[in-house]
Amino acid sequence: MTLADQYSSDGCAISFELFPPKTPQGIDALCENVERLMQFRPKYFTCTYGAGGSSQRTTLDVLARVKEITKLPVASHLTCVGSTTEQLCDYLQKATDLGVDYIVALRGDPPKGSTEFTVTEGGLRYANELVGLIRARFDHLGIAVAGYPEVHQEAPDAKTDLDNLKRKVDAGSDIIITQLFYDNADFYRFRDDCVAAGINIPIVPGVLPVTNFKQAQRIAGMCKAAIPAGLAAEMGRDDSPEHQFRVGVEHAREQTIDLLENGVPGIHYYVLNKSDAAIELLDGLQLAGQA
Repeated sequence: MTLADQYSSDGCAISFELFPPKTPQGIDALCENVERLMQFRPKYFTCTYGAGGSSQRTTLDVLARVKEITKLPVASHLTCVGSTTEQLCDYLQKATDLGVDYIVALRGDPPKGSTEFTVTEGGLRYANELVGLIRARFDHLGIAVAGYPEVHQEAPDAKTDLDNLKRKVDAGSDIIITQLFYDNADFYRFRDDCVAAGINIPIVPGVLPVTNFKQAQRIAGMCKAAIPAGLAAEMGRDDSPEHQFRVGVEHAREQTIDLLENGVPGIHYYVLNKSDAAIELLDGLQLAGQA
């Protein structure tokens, strides 16, 4: 089954994003959470890696474990940061050898301490070039690319950002997974703009449950995602872990229900290697493949 085919059936296909833990104990805990998330019949799992490719080997190890546990397809993030074309191809070959099915192809953020992206000599400048490389040399891999409902922080305007997305799609992307957002209106506007621009591949919203307001502010600040005033006020009213968790999960559940009612083909959850919030917000909802 191709990556696009994951979104061709009735219902809402879901997937979960993980990141590579730093310790063996962390990997064991991650795998326990993956097993708990299997009750929602996800279509696949993705895994990021550290800035500049610092944890690429761990990412592949995590994906191999997840695939062994779940028997599901797995996807590795891949960025252009700090890598030559030869090194990118070497990683793609290692991923293929380990049974990775899909790639989330990204330009990548500048390394810590840098304010702008710098091309590695012999490397790639843009995500659409990475998509083209994968299509040319590793065409068996499914490709997801990133979309930005509130516009990429480096784009001068929404049109330029959309033009860049169209280049990635035209280079051979299978699906678009969006950056996190907290107001569904931003996603619907983005989806309409994509359709108007002739983008006709599945557009999958990315949702991050807010269970810690300070952490959410930091993450949202990094990607320029706005936190609605009402949500911010309610979470700021009480900083107890119980209150933060309840309010954040309820907001994500309301987001999910509204997205389901508005016909999204799937939802990608940024679960931060935990399962409690996802289990709480998805409990009882009708998703693809569930009764």
